[in-house]
Amino acid sequence: MCGRFVITSPPAAIRQVFGYAEQPNFPPRYNIAPTQPVPVVILDQGARHFRLMRWGLMPAWVKDPRKFTLLINARSETVQEKPAFKNAIRRRRCLIPADGYYEWHVSEDRKRPYFIYRSDRKPVGFAGLAETWVGPNGEEVDTVAIVTAPASPDLAVLHHRVPVTIAPDAFEQWLDCSSDSAEGVMALLRGPDEGEFAWHEISTRVNHVANDDAQLILPITDEQRAAEAPKPKRAAKKAAAGGGDDGQGSLF
Repeated sequence: MCGRFVITSPPAAIRQVFGYAEQPNFPPRYNIAPTQPVPVVILDQGARHFRLMRWGLMPAWVKDPRKFTLLINARSETVQEKPAFKNAIRRRRCLIPADGYYEWHVSEDRKRPYFIYRSDRKPVGFAGLAETWVGPNGEEVDTVAIVTAPASPDLAVLHHRVPVTIAPDAFEQWLDCSSDSAEGVMALLRGPDEGEFAWHEISTRVNHVANDDAQLILPITDEQRAAEAPKPKRAAKKAAAGGGDDGQGSLF
């Protein structure tokens, strides 16, 4: 799956890779989370354009967003059948630029975060699906979800699903929705080849979305690992005392 990702390449480099007309100037982001605005590339009247959309797809037919589950990912296997995605896969395909993403792996009863990125460190284009939700007062919100697929054997050691990445030579094919059909792009909806991506363990600082700095993607040090190790359990008579909420905040 994909629940957090990063964009660290300079805006000019992203623009060159994705070929959109605009020249946006945006800062590097090291901890992009659901509900936040994310850069999106669309095809409109034969030209690629840069847009900002909220991460978390909201179908046009939703009446009350407060009662609708946040859709940050769309499974490639069912994207043509699910009511929330079946129109978007035909008519509103897009790309989400990124330089990597985070995944959490459980081992020895601990959940550890990892930073995952292309082995050659080049930017990637996540396969995205977009919808514009129109509220009762005419307000419009452009929203997007990331398509996921089964992981290759190497990435499956971290998680059984991965975001779909579209190769640059297939950008035009993926973005072109003029046929009002998804049949010509379904073969693109697969995970990266084995060895295409690399990863390393990082600090649990990434767990808090308020942390958004370059230190997040660095390999964890021995000192950090020791500091983040679980504390020994107290005696049973003391265990009932204390306890806190390690909730995550939001940048927006």
